[in-house]
Amino acid sequence: MTEKPPITRLHNVGKLSRVVSYQGTIYLSGLTAADKSTDTADQARQIFARADELLAEAGTDRSRLLFTQIWLRDIGDFDAMNAAWMAWIGDVDPPARATVEAKFALPEIRIEVQFTAAA
Repeated sequence: MTEKPPITRLHNVGKLSRVVSYQGTIYLSGLTAADKSTDTADQARQIFARADELLAEAGTDRSRLLFTQIWLRDIGDFDAMNAAWMAWIGDVDPPARATVEAKFALPEIRIEVQFTAAA
C-alpha cells in the first residue's frame, strides 16, 4: 500500500481550518474582515493583510496565488473593492479571479475572499 501524501491544516477552529496545504497547493478558507463596521474597501484591505499573514505562515505569498474568489454583498461596491485589490496586488502577476454578488449570514459582512496558492 502506498503512503498517502500528508494534508496540513492550520488554525483549526472546529468547523473549518483557515489554511489547508496539500501536495504543494495552499487553500485559505473564506476570509472576512475583523472590523466589519467599515466600508467595503477597508474590509477588503483587512482581508488582504490577513491573507498575507496566512500565506506567509504556509510558506508562500501573493506572488504564488493561483485563484481568488471574491463575494460582495453589493456588486455596486466592485470599483471600491477592485481599487483595494489593485493596490494590494501591486506589480505581482495576478491570479485567475472571479467576483460575484452574494448574501451573507451576517449583515455587516460586505466582502468575503477565498484564496488558492502554490506553495
